[in-house]
Amino acid sequence: MRILLSLAFSLLLALPVHALDGEALLLQIDRNLNPETYESYRKLVNIEPDGRSREYVLFTVKKGLDKVASLFISPASEKGRSTLRLGDNMWLYMPGVGRPIRITSLQSVVGGVFNNSDILQLDYAAEYNVEKVEETGDGYLLHLRAKSRGVAYDRVRLWADREALLPTRIECLTETDMLIKTLHFREVKDFGGGIVRPSIIETDSPLYQGYRSIMIFAGIRERTLPDEVFTQTFMPNLESLR
Repeated sequence: MRILLSLAFSLLLALPVHALDGEALLLQIDRNLNPETYESYRKLVNIEPDGRSREYVLFTVKKGLDKVASLFISPASEKGRSTLRLGDNMWLYMPGVGRPIRITSLQSVVGGVFNNSDILQLDYAAEYNVEKVEETGDGYLLHLRAKSRGVAYDRVRLWADREALLPTRIECLTETDMLIKTLHFREVKDFGGGIVRPSIIETDSPLYQGYRSIMIFAGIRERTLPDEVFTQTFMPNLESLR
């Protein structure tokens, strides 16, 4: 699949930018950023204006366009908590609580600038349509609009490197183009298995002056998983996948 996408996009690159298929371009960026189905380990770091920080380590699995689940590995106070996303619907499971509780995309299970939609990220092509593609000096600027009201951000501006076809910066906006946050993609790393992508995503927001949140990927690889994994009844058992 990855080879076919690369061949298809190589043909698109021969066209002038106004003729580029924006949807195909966004799909290629998605696949370069993540396999369609994968597991990953990552650390989330929230940094406050006074320099204090709090760290979380998560194990995450994703399948297809709309299924994502994450397990908290640390700190000890959060160990065993898990989250599940099915399309626009999200849940949080906490050991000792009878059943998963609903959460929203704009809330954050870890605090900081990353919200639940950022932490349980689907493919951009699954949530957004491409309105326009512009050519920049070293890449492309994609203007995206949310497919539904359930998406966290009404509009997105995505800058991608021309050669790697990976995001370098993403601006998340309201319908009126007010900036909510900016995601910066840094330090491209070879994770093996043909996965070469940024290992660090850092975000800041004019709504949270002085606060920063950082997502650091320690490992990511393709993995096939049954649909059973992405159910509320399986949320207490995510540890068994590690």
